[in-house]
Amino acid sequence: MRRLFPVTYETAAQASGGAQGPDTTDREWGLDELAEAYAYPDVRTPWLRANMVSTLDGAAQHDGRSQPISSATDMRVFGVLRGLADVVMVGAETVRQEGYRPARAREALAARREVAGQGPAPAIAVVTASLDLDFTLPLFTSPLVPTLVLTGAAAAPDRVAAAEKAGARVVIAGDGTGVDPARAVRALGDLGLTRLLTEGGPRLLGQLVAAGVLDELCLSVSPLLAAGDAQRIAGGPSIPVPVRFELVSLLEEAGFLYTRYRRT
Repeated sequence: MRRLFPVTYETAAQASGGAQGPDTTDREWGLDELAEAYAYPDVRTPWLRANMVSTLDGAAQHDGRSQPISSATDMRVFGVLRGLADVVMVGAETVRQEGYRPARAREALAARREVAGQGPAPAIAVVTASLDLDFTLPLFTSPLVPTLVLTGAAAAPDRVAAAEKAGARVVIAGDGTGVDPARAVRALGDLGLTRLLTEGGPRLLGQLVAAGVLDELCLSVSPLLAAGDAQRIAGGPSIPVPVRFELVSLLEEAGFLYTRYRRT
């Protein structure tokens, strides 16, 4: 992996008194180095970042899943972003399609999480209006941290009871059956979860963008062409004016670009 932006300079050259040049050496990055590159800003209010992958022609999935357009390094970045988060927001359809499991503890990031006052792993927060979920899955029955279910106040009582019986914590984040994205972010912040990460899917990400609550996008651009009619990384409602983000970081490995953008 090499850093293309922002440009940094080799400390070895400085130490030896040699000529300084951009540190664009292609080398393997450790998890701690990746964690520094993707560290959350020091803010007291919830900060929501998204982590998505897309092909060159804009496909967020192939055959309904993101794994075929990903890579081993992309999955390392995925793991680091999870390892830095308090909670991972994910849509119910993505839980069903991707076979979501509980987040696991990562020993390499354990000390960093302890210093930050975090538990051993992030909680998973499933955003769902219908609660049409299989509550016998490990995501609900055996997580390190209890799974959260974000739903509306008018959700079916029997489905709420099923979620709670499985060990999930139900959080009301909407007045009707649906979930209000801004209210969901506030509800997680009220629980002390301020480092927020969403992994989609596209419908949820589109709702978060439309609600104006997305602060940061970490997008892996895969050097593949998929064609077809696959979804983009964000779908759902359109917005009157596109929201501008600025480039914060750009890494590259084997043709994959690992971008990090923040809302201006």
